[in-house]
Amino acid sequence: MNAGTAALGAGLERGRIELRQSLTSVQELWNVLFFPAVALAVMFLLRDGTVPGTGFSLGSQAIPGILGLSIVLSAMMGLAITLTMDREDGTLLRAKATPHGMAGYVTGRLTARAGTAVAVLLLLLVPAAALFDGLRLGEAASWATLAWVTALGLAAVLPLGVIAGALAGGPQALGAVMLPMMALTAVSGVFYPIGEFPGWLQGVAQGFPLYWLGLGLRSALLPDALAAAEIGGSWRQAEAAGVLGLWAVAGIALAPLVLRRAARRESGSAVAARKEKALRRGV
Repeated sequence: MNAGTAALGAGLERGRIELRQSLTSVQELWNVLFFPAVALAVMFLLRDGTVPGTGFSLGSQAIPGILGLSIVLSAMMGLAITLTMDREDGTLLRAKATPHGMAGYVTGRLTARAGTAVAVLLLLLVPAAALFDGLRLGEAASWATLAWVTALGLAAVLPLGVIAGALAGGPQALGAVMLPMMALTAVSGVFYPIGEFPGWLQGVAQGFPLYWLGLGLRSALLPDALAAAEIGGSWRQAEAAGVLGLWAVAGIALAPLVLRRAARRESGSAVAARKEKALRRGV
């Protein structure tokens, strides 16, 4: 076994251990489940409302979008926060100093965050199935669509987490990302169909992976009749796969370049300066 293969194997093992630790940590589960759980509660209160032009529950219609949002938060934002913290405490510097260490480090982090996102999605599906009617959870085709949409969605958003974590000046700087994220959530069809929005706003939403991830999940979990409420009156699965695929390809091409640039700038003095700055913030 060559050194590169060994590093990837070590990264997968590291990812497995980190995933197990995340799923057995009350604090970690609270962090990744809090917002989606609140969203589920809100939509349960709105379950008597209906999607315009149909008799289908608005709460049930929003479930796939909430699942998509949970993937973005637990995978992309979780990875960005982890990478930023690793830069502050010197973990990235140690990985950089080890032969093939960066390959193992990135493999471990990606494995852990992807596994956490899938686990969160499945955990949310349990109460969703019990509280909301009309979800197509008993069909094999639905689970197949759920699988490929989730996999492609993760491939699209995980590199964005690497890029955000590599560029951010510190964990606090990532807070500035949350405001545009919440604005994007509001216009991406997570809680309400966007077919009635102004055309320019529909165009903005369709430029980002959150909309297409939510649309793909809706095509997996909602009755086909609900497609009439979507833009174009269909689930547009081919377009969803294409746009998510483009984001994935672009991210996979760009993320290593950005991460290598961030790693080159890491040094003992840089880590010490960030620790000193963090200590001053705590005083």
